[in-house]
Amino acid sequence: MIELIKAGGPVMYPLIALSVFALAGIMERLIFWFAIIKQERKTAENILAIARQDLKLASVAAEQSLNVPVARFLYAPLALEDPDPELFRLALESTADEELAGMLKGEKLLEASITLAPLLGLLGTVTGLISSFGSLKIGDVAANTKSGSLTQGIAEALITTATGLIIAIFTSAFHRLFLALQDEQAKLFMKVGNQLELAYRQQFQKLSK
Repeated sequence: MIELIKAGGPVMYPLIALSVFALAGIMERLIFWFAIIKQERKTAENILAIARQDLKLASVAAEQSLNVPVARFLYAPLALEDPDPELFRLALESTADEELAGMLKGEKLLEASITLAPLLGLLGTVTGLISSFGSLKIGDVAANTKSGSLTQGIAEALITTATGLIIAIFTSAFHRLFLALQDEQAKLFMKVGNQLELAYRQQFQKLSK
């Protein structure tokens, strides 16, 4: 591994650093999503079941699960003091936007890695080729001398290109996965938000009569 890094030339060092940052970002997001997926639906179903019977008790149940995003989402309107239906919906919508935006934390790091890795690989290709051909003269090529320098430069170019592409492809796969999970969360928020709003409107109408 060390020999491969050395063969890739100086551009390999920022590539390795970039891969470490990308891997750290991926691990943090995996832990985050794993914790959410285990709790979200069960928590939402529990709060909604209580809300259909008693909104005050649902507010207490949601408050006890504020470590879960969907609970924070449902708690925001339930915590209001006798809001009208429009204010209730506004609280749902604003909290959903805030929570979904928070789920994109760390995405910028992954996006930067996807963009920079191929560019660094291309830079390594250019510097490797410059190193190869810069040390040769026309007579050297004809006499097939300094072939070791030429081979070393081409190897540097190929190694950095491959490394940059591997980092970008690997990071891009997880980035797409996280975006898909965030999209699923948006659908869940819409579904449970509509159900909670319906339960609230039904109880609001009863109290208004």
